[in-house]
Amino acid sequence: MNIPAAKIWFPEEDRKAILQNIDEILKSGRLTLGNYGKEFEEKFAAYIGAKYAVAVNSGTSALEIILRCLDVEGFSVIVPTNTFFATPAAIIHAGGKVIFADITDSLCIDPQSVKKNIKKDTKAIIVVHIGGAVAPEIGEIKEICKKHNLFLIEDAAHAHGSILDGKKAGTFGDAAAFSFYPTKVITSAEGGMIVTNNEDIYKRSLVFRDQGKAGFYGNVHTEMGYNWRMSEIHAAIGLSQFARLDEFIEVRREIAKIYDKELGEIDGINPLKIPSNGSSNYYKYVALLDKGIDRVAFKKELKERHNVSLSGEVYELPCHLQPIFKKLYGFKGGEFPKAEELCERHICLPVFPTMTGEEAKYVVEVLREVMSKQ
Repeated sequence: MNIPAAKIWFPEEDRKAILQNIDEILKSGRLTLGNYGKEFEEKFAAYIGAKYAVAVNSGTSALEIILRCLDVEGFSVIVPTNTFFATPAAIIHAGGKVIFADITDSLCIDPQSVKKNIKKDTKAIIVVHIGGAVAPEIGEIKEICKKHNLFLIEDAAHAHGSILDGKKAGTFGDAAAFSFYPTKVITSAEGGMIVTNNEDIYKRSLVFRDQGKAGFYGNVHTEMGYNWRMSEIHAAIGLSQFARLDEFIEVRREIAKIYDKELGEIDGINPLKIPSNGSSNYYKYVALLDKGIDRVAFKKELKERHNVSLSGEVYELPCHLQPIFKKLYGFKGGEFPKAEELCERHICLPVFPTMTGEEAKYVVEVLREVMSKQ
């Protein structure tokens, strides 16, 4: 077998329908901020359980717009060091100052580290739902925000449809950002979505995404916005994928059940535990290698000898060790020991919407063989 790390899937009937919709869009001449975008927003908000949704051109843009709506310029924002570059970068682009925090065994932000890093000028905390699991610590973080009068933002780029305590990702904080990048559980090719129950954030988001204009047809600019719009073509693609979201998640959960069962019998590798009160979409299936195992050599053997590709980690290098942030903030390493350890040890097993149980069992067989040599 040849098992890819991930695979994008558009069934034939969906491709045909998308092309018909694109033809309709082109005939209409309304290529942006039209009916497809509005429908996508309404359906996504209803699915998440939020009052409002705003479609934008990327998950990164969604984060920056939220931060601008909260007026973080000149203030600090706490973010886990184990996240994608875009999370802290959005803070900087919105005029804020980044404060990194360490993580727990869940790969998500550590409440104790957050408490230690709150400053007088701190205005918000960003919780990142890593790999598709809602951060188990989000309840504690919410209490911290309440105590210190801070805003809570969810970076839910990985977490479409994921649940904790009966609530979907995106409904725990003041606002949340989702991504529809090609690797995500659903894609619009490029795109993102802001969800919120806050009417002021919603209204300002509409302005920020369209060059800061007070209205689509006018030319009066009230905010320092940018071109963050989602095109109608991207919205049509997103709507098609959105209709498959629950189906895609169900397949991923079935694959995860196989991995959960089989990996328990293999020494040297342990699945990342999902809390019993949570339900992941398994954007990534994360497992931890025992200390001392060379991850690079491990992945190379899987791919070159057994045709099993592992996806990129979440994340292999914590943000404080990225060259740009080392340069900006002077980190040397060792500042966030838990993040440094877990980022170095974890892997992500193949999972995609067309994956079969047979393919998942082949991955497990290969893992068993390779681990026996460690």
